[in-house]
Amino acid sequence: MAQLASLAPTPDDFHRPPLTTNAEGRRRTVGVEIEYAGLTAEASARLLAEAFGGAIVEEDAHSFAVRGSELGDISIALDSQYLHPGKYAPLLGSAGVTLASWIGSAASYIIPCELVTGPVPIDALHRVDEAIDVLRRAGGRGTQDGALYAFGLHFNPEAPRLEAETVAAILKAFVLLNAWLRREVAPDTTRSLLGFADPFPEAYVDRLVDPAYWPDLATFIDDYLVSNPTRNRDLDALPLLAFLDEERVRAALPNEKIRPRPTFHYRLPDARLSDPGWSIAPDWNRWVAVERLAAERERLDTLGEAYRAFEGEAKSWADVAERIAFR
Repeated sequence: MAQLASLAPTPDDFHRPPLTTNAEGRRRTVGVEIEYAGLTAEASARLLAEAFGGAIVEEDAHSFAVRGSELGDISIALDSQYLHPGKYAPLLGSAGVTLASWIGSAASYIIPCELVTGPVPIDALHRVDEAIDVLRRAGGRGTQDGALYAFGLHFNPEAPRLEAETVAAILKAFVLLNAWLRREVAPDTTRSLLGFADPFPEAYVDRLVDPAYWPDLATFIDDYLVSNPTRNRDLDALPLLAFLDEERVRAALPNEKIRPRPTFHYRLPDARLSDPGWSIAPDWNRWVAVERLAAERERLDTLGEAYRAFEGEAKSWADVAERIAFR
């Protein structure tokens, strides 16, 4: 069992979204991805297996998994596809595995590890904070610990429903609250300079938030692909759209690396793993605020109208959005 800090978050610290079950009536889940430095993938896997149980599986020299733990399946790997030739395209033929191992050993000083959980029930997210505490105590470092670090915390919340209206409503709510989210999250400057988690283009946002814009699924996907032919968005919807209509997405983006799954991919928050006061709860709760707005059609449309009429500076929209969304 993981050793917890005295003020570790509890289930009550994690807000519940309006819809806690998925389209099939089962409890919703969320995958969590955390980037960090200071520990190897192997050391991380052994620490987590000791804390949560499970079997350690070595996938290559820089990629490990813990199967069947109390937190479910967990993977930990250096965050570069080129260091995992067994998973991706081979490097230099049969020499690729050895070369990747050597490169990875040197690159581990600048390339972060990435911890990826399997689907975690939304009422068990506090267990992810327990895993963070294990890695923190062992010397894990976060994005604030190095000038070149640009480590992110990503959530993969399962879509509560799989029809166009729900997907559009969540994306509308997200872009309308984007300025507020960025003010509250305050992403690290390095991540911003390197272009991680870019916002949606203004022209697309203006069209999306129009209260009259409630297209069918095919139109919604086509409009999204025209304006967002990339995974580099603070809320990447491509995995979800590919799950809903893979043929349509692949036809538009044949070379984009997309793994279809019934989840959004929220990429805005920082990972501050070494900070003893850091928890994923506040950033999860901000995501829940997006879902709560999405579930209130009248408030969502009111905020959309206000956005399209707003003529102030972009940063000042955060105050307007907060007043309307949370009054």
